[in-house]
Amino acid sequence: MNSEPESDQPSAAPTAPAAPIAPAPSAAAQRLPDLPPAECAALLAQHFPAVFGKEVHRPLKLRIAADIQEQLPNTFTKRALSAFLHRHTTSTLYLKALANEPNRYDLSGAAAGEVSAEHRQAAAEEVQRRRAMQQQRRAGAIESQRKAEAAQRNADIAQREADGKERAARARLLRTFETSSLTRANFCALMGVADAELDALLAQARDERQRHAATPAPAAPRPPNARPR
Repeated sequence: MNSEPESDQPSAAPTAPAAPIAPAPSAAAQRLPDLPPAECAALLAQHFPAVFGKEVHRPLKLRIAADIQEQLPNTFTKRALSAFLHRHTTSTLYLKALANEPNRYDLSGAAAGEVSAEHRQAAAEEVQRRRAMQQQRRAGAIESQRKAEAAQRNADIAQREADGKERAARARLLRTFETSSLTRANFCALMGVADAELDALLAQARDERQRHAATPAPAAPRPPNARPR
């Protein structure tokens, strides 16, 4: 029986179905960056100037973070918004508003509930505590400055006294040198001065004597009730 010749080529393997291509993540699914507080403040001031505008300090509606996330979706991470609101609501200006304003306000600036007596009292006490701390720091800074100025005055006095003693010692050295008949080596040994330093000390003493002679003596104080001549 004749049969068809078999092919010497291997049969093709069955083709596997292609894997489905995953869709690109949506903007909502992408991870939002944690905005720094300054950028959070700028965005909130832009969208909600009634409560976050520059120089605006009003008690905020409770749980206002949820309202912000609802009106500005995919803008703030929970952590970044929470950090900003904590800094905002613990500032001294905000606490002063909380202690004095009767109402809280929503994002549009409309009244949204009263400030409770408990929150008002806590805010007032915190403002008072911070004021007392500021006064203590100011008083401490003034005292520190006073002590520093006193220490500087004492140091200046001590330096002037030391300079005066050194000038007097150089003056004595010059007078002794001008009247001494000792040799230079014996003079230095007697006065306890190094030979290499003697000439500079004598030159400085002569200069100081000359400047002192050229300085007019202060006028004697006039007796009280004395008539001018």
